[in-house]
Amino acid sequence: MRKEVIILGVVAAVVVVGLVIGSGYYRDSVQSERKGVTNANGKTADAGTLIRPDNWSVGPVDAKVTVVEWYDPECESCAAFAPVVKKIMKDYEGRIRLVTRYVPNHKNSLTAATFTEAAGEQGKYWQAQELLFIKQGEWGEKHGAPPDPNAPPLNALFDKYARELGLDMDKAGASIKARKFDAKIEQDKKDAQSLGVRRTPTFFVNGRELARLGESDLRKLIDDELNR
Repeated sequence: MRKEVIILGVVAAVVVVGLVIGSGYYRDSVQSERKGVTNANGKTADAGTLIRPDNWSVGPVDAKVTVVEWYDPECESCAAFAPVVKKIMKDYEGRIRLVTRYVPNHKNSLTAATFTEAAGEQGKYWQAQELLFIKQGEWGEKHGAPPDPNAPPLNALFDKYARELGLDMDKAGASIKARKFDAKIEQDKKDAQSLGVRRTPTFFVNGRELARLGESDLRKLIDDELNR
């Protein structure tokens, strides 16, 4: 009997040590993860590549959770998922921050990104982003469909959108003509390549890439980070 008590005591001690070591490993792994970025393939990059000082964001800068969305204004999936992002931001208001970055892969994407930046310069970034998603069927290419010969010129459409947003047309035109936003958009493209972003939209939550696009999966990843 005494021998069994001694054995049980040894086993208990081993379990306690294991828990201490395990919790320490978990804590270290989380801290390590937050210092960098882990994509779906396990590739890690410096967190500075994920967020740049000039990126647009909404929500508290010191929020516990930061969601970074890589999107293409001309991407149909991005437009379809945009209302979900808006709903999530409302549901988690004050607790998470959203940062957006460009991956302009389609024919008119660069023009759209430039337009959005010009609108942002006048305090209308988020309004411009939403408007271009809503109007995407007018200005964006339709997959598998031939070009519409009767479609209005792209410049005319974006001029119309600028007026809808109430932009100063001269100021926006001057910024676009000076190619003021080219370097920023190019940096986004380079950072996306560095992080292995190959599809849009792609989301990172506190540096962890969302493996499968979906509202429930994104919410689960956000909740996981909030509860850490």
